[in-house]
Amino acid sequence: MLRIAVPNKGSLSDTAADMLAEAGYAGRRDSKQLHLIDSANDVEFFFLRPRDIATYVALGALDVGITGRDLLLDVRMPAREIESLGFGDSTFRFAGPPGRFSGLEDLQGLRVATAYPGLVDAFLDERGIAVDIVPLDGAVESAVQLGVADAVADVVSTGTTLRQAGLEIFGPVLLESEAVLVAGPKDAEGTETLLRRLRGVMVARQYVMVDYDLPAHLVDRAVEIASGIESPTVSPLRDPEWVAVRVMVPRKGVNQVMDQLYELGARAILVTAIHNARL
Repeated sequence: MLRIAVPNKGSLSDTAADMLAEAGYAGRRDSKQLHLIDSANDVEFFFLRPRDIATYVALGALDVGITGRDLLLDVRMPAREIESLGFGDSTFRFAGPPGRFSGLEDLQGLRVATAYPGLVDAFLDERGIAVDIVPLDGAVESAVQLGVADAVADVVSTGTTLRQAGLEIFGPVLLESEAVLVAGPKDAEGTETLLRRLRGVMVARQYVMVDYDLPAHLVDRAVEIASGIESPTVSPLRDPEWVAVRVMVPRKGVNQVMDQLYELGARAILVTAIHNARL
């Protein structure tokens, strides 16, 4: 039975649960439930703090888990990323008082506050920069104002929170993070099935199915607009001069594709969601 760790709370929790449900796995009914056996799919779920998941997997207590790339790298243990899952994006940057820092070298010998001490220490160590890491569990942006650090390293979305704390971003991006599936040194039995299902969900979220009718002599031109994964399905209609076409199209930009097909001569253009897929 494959043992899977799932975030029990936080920004990754709900999306991870939705993704597993779309992949056909059982979900917990109570947010306080910490353990669930899905005998129909031969898997066992453990709902844990996202920060602890990579540790459990690295130590072999669990086979695979969903967590953030940032949390995986922060624990600095022998778990490995085996698939990025396309949600939970975040960017890590350095920030400090305006005008004080122009580059990473200015951090030498200073104090850097962060909720990700392992990640930041490894990043700076690779570049030969020695700092005093001040580990904090949250509200990192207040560390400079309160006098416990000279700079911070934190998650940045728009930068508004850091600017409100009187800080400005400097230096390179530490990490582009997102939700990932992590595993130990070896793939456990059932991991490939889990991967295939999750990839199917990701494909379904990225694509839609487009159906339309088209004069038969325009098919080649329509294929140039929307070629599909392999090739569109083209079926004859009762009117021999018309065909029905079905094709997978990236969800992003589908309206532009519909516009182009309509201008070409396509009619009865329909778009439907894909709930799951195997490519």
